[in-house]
Amino acid sequence: MDLKDRDGLTEREFLEQYRAGDFERPSVAADMVIFTVTDAQADSYRKLPEKELRMLLIRRGGHPFLGKWALPGGFVRPNETTEQAAARELREETGLDDVYLEQLYTFSDIGRDPRTWVMSCSYMALINSDQFQLKAGDDAAEAAWFKVTYRLLRERKELLEEGGYVKTLEYELKLSAEEEELTAVVARTVTARPTSAGTAYAIVANDGLAFDHAKIIACAIERLRGKVNYTDIALHLMPQLFTLTELQQVYEVILDRELLKAAFRRKVADLVTETDHYTENAGHRPSRLYRRNLEGYR
Repeated sequence: MDLKDRDGLTEREFLEQYRAGDFERPSVAADMVIFTVTDAQADSYRKLPEKELRMLLIRRGGHPFLGKWALPGGFVRPNETTEQAAARELREETGLDDVYLEQLYTFSDIGRDPRTWVMSCSYMALINSDQFQLKAGDDAAEAAWFKVTYRLLRERKELLEEGGYVKTLEYELKLSAEEEELTAVVARTVTARPTSAGTAYAIVANDGLAFDHAKIIACAIERLRGKVNYTDIALHLMPQLFTLTELQQVYEVILDRELLKAAFRRKVADLVTETDHYTENAGHRPSRLYRRNLEGYR
């Protein structure tokens, strides 16, 4: 027996007369924060090159925000999920398929896109920069890797009468590539009450980035820094073989602080496996090469 609703309709009858156009619907975009780590120019061939955290941006070739830099991304097609759309955008921009891909957050603020109601389902990808060819999509004038710095400017905390607190941390985001430098100030507000807690991001200042992408980037950096402390996420930025010093440099550039060598090596002991290979032609004593331990924790 088919169940009927309050209007006396079965599910089949209800679906036959349902008109989706009676309700306003948002467009949905998949925006990508694509991180990689590259070597900076070394002062001497005997000195290990410093590492730099970089992310991929595209210069918009059309309205809105014509000429501004933005995250790679695009609208989700009717025949795909948001994850499939993100993977497609990643493949179109870098030519890569098999990389680390993680959903970040859904950004749905009113007015975030001047064209119409657009929700962004954002994703973070981690890639080895040696494995792809950079190219710009149809709506982009060019694409470039930008060096990322994200540092705390100020912090304030307010106690709530009912208990708990509101803590706001303002960060300066700098993205630089050759003669381009983009800056933004992003506030991360943590509200903790006796029965609930939440985090919100807001753009305080922005120079050069399109849409609300400064907020998405800040969210991605916070996620990456948080997970690097308790997962093997940083290994997705490494080549197949690497030294422990190189791996420590990657951790340090993500966290933006120096780490003690002995403590770091204890921390990653279960994440890597030593090989019988050593560095060659590095200008210093050969170092043992390691690879990711696929049996380690994730």
